[in-house]
Amino acid sequence: MLLQPNLYLLIAMVFMFFTIVTADNYFRWAWLWTSFSFFCVSLAYLLNKPAIFRKREDGTIPYFIRWAFWPFLWATQLFNAIARSNDEAPAIQEIEPGLFLARRLFPSDLHTIKHHNIGAVLDVTAEFNSLNWTLLGEDIDYLNLPVLDHSTPSDVQVQRALNWIHTHRKDGRSVIVHCALGRGRSVFMMAAYLLSQHPEKTPAWVIKHIKQVRKSAHLNKKQFHRLSEMHHAKQLIVRNSAWLIANPVAGTRQWEQSKARILELLSPYYDLTIRTTTKDYNGSYWAKRALTKKPDLIIGCGGDGTIAEVAQELVNTQMKLGIIPLGTANALSYALCGIGVKLDPIDTACMALIEGVESRIDTARCNDEVMLLLSGVGFEQQMIEKADRSKKNDSGQLAYLQGLSEAVSDNVTKTYQVTIDDEETFELATPSLTIANAAPVTTLLAQGRGAPDLTDGLLDLTWLVPDRPQILNLMELIGHGLRNRLDPHDYEGVNHMTAYRVKIESEEDIDYVLDGEERTADVLTVEVVPKSLTVLVPAKLEAQRDKFKEKGEPTP
Repeated sequence: MLLQPNLYLLIAMVFMFFTIVTADNYFRWAWLWTSFSFFCVSLAYLLNKPAIFRKREDGTIPYFIRWAFWPFLWATQLFNAIARSNDEAPAIQEIEPGLFLARRLFPSDLHTIKHHNIGAVLDVTAEFNSLNWTLLGEDIDYLNLPVLDHSTPSDVQVQRALNWIHTHRKDGRSVIVHCALGRGRSVFMMAAYLLSQHPEKTPAWVIKHIKQVRKSAHLNKKQFHRLSEMHHAKQLIVRNSAWLIANPVAGTRQWEQSKARILELLSPYYDLTIRTTTKDYNGSYWAKRALTKKPDLIIGCGGDGTIAEVAQELVNTQMKLGIIPLGTANALSYALCGIGVKLDPIDTACMALIEGVESRIDTARCNDEVMLLLSGVGFEQQMIEKADRSKKNDSGQLAYLQGLSEAVSDNVTKTYQVTIDDEETFELATPSLTIANAAPVTTLLAQGRGAPDLTDGLLDLTWLVPDRPQILNLMELIGHGLRNRLDPHDYEGVNHMTAYRVKIESEEDIDYVLDGEERTADVLTVEVVPKSLTVLVPAKLEAQRDKFKEKGEPTP
């Protein structure tokens, strides 16, 4: 529907004409300001970008945005004030027991909110400040999902709203859904939730049901079509049961420090069953128990070892895995969710569980164990061996750097017999060989071609030549990781290739590392299992990866 952007663009052009023909500088600046305001908003509508208003989680719009778009916002306020004065429908109306539709809320509505014991407010406006519920002293749980007027919410926003509303209703709290006038955007969200609870009904029936109470409720053609599409595709389903399996000793006992924040973020969206691991009951045990209960999501909360224990039970199933990183390296979470898990691990990971999307990734089998990240001999194994638990408790990730430095200083070269897929076995002398399914840029020894792509159905082998200063080889790996590619004509000390299956043999037992855990075997066999695990990842990162694949470029 192009009515809104065309209208706002026309207004912008009219005021730009006034800017050109007006001689008075004061009026020219006023017309230019108005033209700029409406032009930017027209672009936001054209691109469906409600984030242009930068509405915060607490419902406030920054001052600089309010000043920049003041002409548009003033006009919108005026229009809505006139519309409210001519609207016969009450500000707040109960559609079903505990479910209310409303127009924009004002302090004068607090009496009604208290009277109906309403405990949760879903605001789907992008252009208006919300009431400051904290300052008003009300125990109200507030959520803003910004949607442009006359537009449709994203699939992620709809799923987030369904889970949020349902969790509050299960807890016995009444919920208000509101937009500017309580006619379109809020009606869409209310109808979506009602259809999730009554899937046998049709969108037309639900809209009629809402209109019996709120006569001004109306969806435009685009909104009704999108609601119908989601209903027929069975997308309007509440998915909010989750098991959270936490390792209480991961990292430096991060679970104790982070539990309150994790529950604060996830509880409004998920009905959580929490289990903690012990020596007798590890992540694998609790994941098996969780699968018998058939939740919508199983969340691994701990280091890479805990995540691997949980994930091994979910491989080749349709169960979704969520990850909250509490370990030292958190390599898998970094590979899936990006740099955000290093800067703000708890909030980044929890938001991926709340509004993320499903991604089907590869795993591998390493000597009959599930491998999510990598297996390695040489430097990788020696680094993990030297970075023991006491060092990690004292130094965190620096313990790995210290371990790598010691391994490089020792520079022990070993000879292996390597078989790639079904080709002939060859002899390889190297101080470091990694076989990676996934590895972030911080996992330096796996950056033979930049970060491995965990959706390409291939393993990435990276090994270093022995007869060259290893510090130069490490510098070369840093370059590959930063550029996320390998130019085969300009490397000297780093070798890389891809494979489906790798077999490594030696005249003596092989000490190797598997996803950060030390192992020993007479033979090391690794085979990829393509698209075998479903994980939740940030929607933006998944969209970026899809764009890179479409262009045929390595995924970041």
